Amino acid sequence: MARLSAQGEIVDCRRCSRLVEYREAVALNKVRRFREWEYWGRPVPSLGDPKARLLIVGLAPAAHGGNRTGRIFTGDRSGDWLYRALFKFGFANQPNSTHRGDGLRLIDSYITAAIHCAPPDNKPLPAEFVNCRPYLLDELTHLKKVRVVVALGSIAFKTYFAARKQLGWSNPAPLPRFGHGLITTLADGLSVISSYHPSQQNTQTGKLTERMFDEVFQVAREKLEEA
Repeated sequence: MARLSAQGEIVDCRRCSRLVEYREAVALNKVRRFREWEYWGRPVPSLGDPKARLLIVGLAPAAHGGNRTGRIFTGDRSGDWLYRALFKFGFANQPNSTHRGDGLRLIDSYITAAIHCAPPDNKPLPAEFVNCRPYLLDELTHLKKVRVVVALGSIAFKTYFAARKQLGWSNPAPLPRFGHGLITTLADGLSVISSYHPSQQNTQTGKLTERMFDEVFQVAREKLEEA
């Protein structure tokens, strides 16, 4: 799978001492159900087609998901939901992702995150967002064909618009509010679709259903067909 130029730098990053300590401790101690795994234990790079028209922005790798497998949204329930939806609407070649060598290929889509290391309690600190932001800025600069952005969760939504501001790109004023399924059309013609994150907290409580999640990617597909 093709990667942008900064991906090698992401994998070797040690900018955030708290995240370095946590991700490596998780990789060393593991959990019983993954005791036989050799954990990745490093920053998790982005994944996808550099010529993608669909950009998906998440929050951060899961401690026993991406931090274990080394692939974004791979090896946890959130990834199960995401890759199933991407496959259903033609953005992936298969509906599941379990490890880096499972043959997954993204189609016309690219997945990145606000933070590339697994954070304690899934809660990055403000300084950690700042430290990781240059990687997202580099990606946005090089992903020149993006026409639709799906932001998974309010933090990813805010992070995307903050990155646009840093790049000097035009944002709506006031900034749009986050809400599941809401669509914002920007001055440059790009569409931003906000979605609840497919975390277990959302999916197990019914805040996010499979139908709701599918509708986000159905709209993304429709927007691209119109472009």
